[in-house]
Amino acid sequence: MKSILFKYMSQFTSLNEQEQQAIVEDILVKDYKKGTVLLRQGEVPAKCYFVLKGCVRQYAIDQAGKEVTSNFYTEEQAVSIFNRHQHNQLSAYTLTCLEDCVLVVGDFQAENDIILQYPPLETMIRKMVEENLGHVQDEWTSFIASSPEERYQALLRKRPHLVDRVPQHQLASYLGITPESLSRIKKRVHSRDAR
Repeated sequence: MKSILFKYMSQFTSLNEQEQQAIVEDILVKDYKKGTVLLRQGEVPAKCYFVLKGCVRQYAIDQAGKEVTSNFYTEEQAVSIFNRHQHNQLSAYTLTCLEDCVLVVGDFQAENDIILQYPPLETMIRKMVEENLGHVQDEWTSFIASSPEERYQALLRKRPHLVDRVPQHQLASYLGITPESLSRIKKRVHSRDAR
């Protein structure tokens, strides 16, 4: 499993292979059962994650008590917490394992120690965060400019595995539509594709 992380890190760093290997060996990898809550809305985040295997859902409960899904993290994706440097900033969302997961667990307190030991790691982390943020911005721009059907079609192009891995009501929430609307859209799209 750590080979996945090594491959991912290699895209972003000037660290040599031996330094990368040493970092990978020091990293904590943990198994989590389906349903495990990694972070609750309203808690102060203390950890970040990288998905080696499985699916993590990010969602919030709005003022009406409705769950609103904002992301799904799957293999080779970092679960970034962008406001973590703000002291005691409460999380606006919950992170839950939708499947049995194998995750790299990063401790924010330990991060400074490892960066002191390997200074190029800070540049690597910044590049990873920039790429992640770039994807989030692109997805958001596309999302707000798209119709519900276009959002579903984009999901089929970019992340088709989610359709079979995620409960439909959560997928509908992620797309900003009702489960009933998602069912109608799926029927339309799949009937067109069958022609």
